Amino acid sequence: MRTEISTAAGFVTRLLRAAGGIGEEQLRCFRECLQEALREHYKHHWFPLVPSKGSGYRCIRINHKMDPLIGKAAGMIGLSHERLFQLLPSELTLWVDPFEVSYRIGEDGSICVLYESPQPGGKATKPLESRTSCKEEWRIGRSSPSKNYNMMTVSS
Repeated sequence: MRTEISTAAGFVTRLLRAAGGIGEEQLRCFRECLQEALREHYKHHWFPLVPSKGSGYRCIRINHKMDPLIGKAAGMIGLSHERLFQLLPSELTLWVDPFEVSYRIGEDGSICVLYESPQPGGKATKPLESRTSCKEEWRIGRSSPSKNYNMMTVSS
């Protein structure tokens, strides 16, 4: 759980750093506060034998409402929710599960894996081909992929 939480808190901290205007000491404090808030929140909701169990509870979400755990950590360094909305994507979903941390920016964005580890007794997973492009996605501010759908109809 420690690695997954550290990965999630580090990602949100990097988003804040990239936006600018927050000092390194404040960012360090934010990261530590967020890690502690996540540890406490996930304490009885972490199931390594069934990683998907509790996934919704562990999901960090910004969707025109600030996630309370991010808001709490930001409050510890004097950042208001209004300021957070200026610094972070307006649509962000961050899944923190045993053995995997992934995120999506925008409702239609790609799901990108930040951390992935093989489950004990399971097969090792292969790196995702799209990982590099996903890491770049948040840096350039792209919120979602272009929608280019092809339709195929079947008749009998």
